[in-house]
Amino acid sequence: MVDVAAIILAAGLSRRMGVSNKLLLPVDGVPMIRHMVMTFAAVTDGPVIVVTGHEANAIKAALDGCDMEIAHNPDYADGQQTSVVCGLRAVPDARHIMVGLGDQPTLTDHDLLNLIDTHNAADPERISIPLLNEQRGNPILVPGSLRERLLADPRSPGCKTFTRANPDHVQFHALASPGFYTDLDTPDAYAALTAGASERTQ
Repeated sequence: MVDVAAIILAAGLSRRMGVSNKLLLPVDGVPMIRHMVMTFAAVTDGPVIVVTGHEANAIKAALDGCDMEIAHNPDYADGQQTSVVCGLRAVPDARHIMVGLGDQPTLTDHDLLNLIDTHNAADPERISIPLLNEQRGNPILVPGSLRERLLADPRSPGCKTFTRANPDHVQFHALASPGFYTDLDTPDAYAALTAGASERTQ
């Protein structure tokens, strides 16, 4: 059994970005989804599971050579919950499972290590969720011992319903890094990201 495995959700339709699939846009010289896989892989000793759906072949091509595994979700159009379930079914046995998004390019490996350390210092048998000013962040950290319970309800499997229905299994952590709370959905958000990167290199 590995200590930390990861699931990255990369199946969405990317509608708010317009014609571009946001996960294929360049971040630090590589496609965003590749950047995210590299960030997660830097802190895990287990595999990074990438859940694909929309433009799955293009996502897979962007990850060629990366240390990751693909889990394709044929039901991705039915919502993010189906991708969470697909990832939970594909991930191997691990003490902890990070469930993250493919569109948080400001998230760093330091942020992820901080989440893991904070989780272990609290109650490692509860689901850890970043929280800042009442805003929930991502990724969340799920004890492997809870995976089967997250999949048990056939009407509403996955994390969202479970964490709200079972607050005794959840702990929130005041993690201040903006990377936990910033996902990239629109052309304006991407333009701001690239402008900031340009300023830092000048």
